[in-house]
Amino acid sequence: MLKENCYISAVDLSDNKLGIEGAKAFSAMLLENNTIVSLQLSGNKFDDHAAKYLADAITANSKVEILDLSYNMFGDKAGEVLGAAIAENIGLKELKISWNHFHSEGAAALAKGLGANIFLKVLDVSYNGFDNSGAAALGEALKTNNVLEELNISNNRISVEGALRFAVGLKENKTLKTLNMIRNPMQSEGCCGVLKALQANSGTGVEILDLPDIPVSKEFAELCDAVKILFPNLLLRHGGNTKLQRKSQLKAELQTQLKVESNSQNSVA
Repeated sequence: MLKENCYISAVDLSDNKLGIEGAKAFSAMLLENNTIVSLQLSGNKFDDHAAKYLADAITANSKVEILDLSYNMFGDKAGEVLGAAIAENIGLKELKISWNHFHSEGAAALAKGLGANIFLKVLDVSYNGFDNSGAAALGEALKTNNVLEELNISNNRISVEGALRFAVGLKENKTLKTLNMIRNPMQSEGCCGVLKALQANSGTGVEILDLPDIPVSKEFAELCDAVKILFPNLLLRHGGNTKLQRKSQLKAELQTQLKVESNSQNSVA
């Protein structure tokens, strides 16, 4: 029916256990259909074998703009074929592929595909197992990708090392607006590394930054102040010591106000 239908633009078949046969059927349909724009296929027990069929469709179909493949059973082999498909796709603007089983190799392949894609604006890879090597690969992708605006890499076992390697790419990226890194064991050092990357990137587009809930050290609080002064419109969310966090926020607001008043006086003079 969907092969021949030229009116339906959104399809939601989440949680239907479609499996490999369902993946085959949808792949064949997407090779012919040119009206579906939004496709929700989360929770359908798609595994590495199913990924091959879906990858063929992703490569060839340029009409689907929103694709949800979260809550499936994709592993590293799926990461390789889907990563290659993402690199070739010229239609996707939003891809959700959270709650799967992408680890180091699969994560790196997905990240490589992201680096080559020039259309994708939203990517959600949360609740996978990207680890440090996957985070580093995403950092490399951000160096060359100048389109992505929202990235969710929460709960991916990214430690201090991974956060610092990811930050290298963030330092050069100009288009990312929203970054979610919560529930990663980055510790204070990793969070500081991310903030320092923003501090060094005068052209950053980041407007919302969610960092893990960590104990707020004096160094971290001062770094937050410095970043907020540079980017007063940045919404920075993190946990930790609320008292120190509030004190830090008030200090940053006061410094920003003084800076504005000083500039105003100089203009009058």
